[in-house]
Amino acid sequence: MISGYPRDLVGYGSRPPQARWPGGARVAVSVVVNVEEGSERAVIHGDEESENGVNDVIGAEPFAGRDLRVESMFEYGARAGAWRLLRILDEAAVPATVFAVGMAVERHPDLVASFAEAGHEICGHGYRWADYRHIGEATERDHIRRTVAAIETATGARPVGWYTGRTSLNTRRLVVEEGGFLYDSDAYNDDLPYWVQVSGRPHLVLPYSFDTNDMRYVSPAGFGSVEDFVAQVIATFEELYAEGAQAPRMMSIGLHTRLAGRPGRAHALRRVLDHLASHDGVWFARRIDIARHWAEVHPIR
Repeated sequence: MISGYPRDLVGYGSRPPQARWPGGARVAVSVVVNVEEGSERAVIHGDEESENGVNDVIGAEPFAGRDLRVESMFEYGARAGAWRLLRILDEAAVPATVFAVGMAVERHPDLVASFAEAGHEICGHGYRWADYRHIGEATERDHIRRTVAAIETATGARPVGWYTGRTSLNTRRLVVEEGGFLYDSDAYNDDLPYWVQVSGRPHLVLPYSFDTNDMRYVSPAGFGSVEDFVAQVIATFEELYAEGAQAPRMMSIGLHTRLAGRPGRAHALRRVLDHLASHDGVWFARRIDIARHWAEVHPIR
């Protein structure tokens, strides 16, 4: 890293570490389910305008009133989509990490508890499904604490992972200052975990991904059909799997209950999971399992 420059453009470079995943796996596959429903922008949540992002009302414009179409799209995720994804993951014996927004957990604690009872990891995802670049430091600090409390109340265990998504410049520091977290996933800059120093403390980062993420179903120039999702995820996996013969990698698959939980997209997810499972040397892992492995095999020096 260039002295005084706040970004690291080098990373592992041409010599990535040997991940040594369990069982000699070539790829550690992390499936993530985002639970955000009931925390999105809405005037009934005290916001000045309605939500317009990451839902199937394409081209929705926020306005100072209730958008019942968008609200209904989000409701689908909590009412139906999440349960479909939970069934698919259980049938495939694939453990997942749930990025759970604190307010959404408070509004539907049974849903998050059901994922936890099935063995999936519950990871903090902010208290609101919001852009924290526009939220003050004191409020963001309070939101981290409220999210931890909501998850602990619903599941009986505090989260040890964190992902805000739309971070402020303060987010990672506030997460480290809160304490109790083994990792965060607020980065998209590598195919392996890595360590950083935050306020003089070592902190582990497990990068996430948007290219193998169902949000592209509703993004401009994104997936036009389920076939695009299947092709993108499988192509990513095949490349990482080939590279993994020499240097094992990590892969993320991002899902949203209101998107991937729809029947056609859920069927596409089944196809993807079947394809990945047909290969030897694939470790389906929760992010906490990957973090614990990395901390043991590649501790901070």
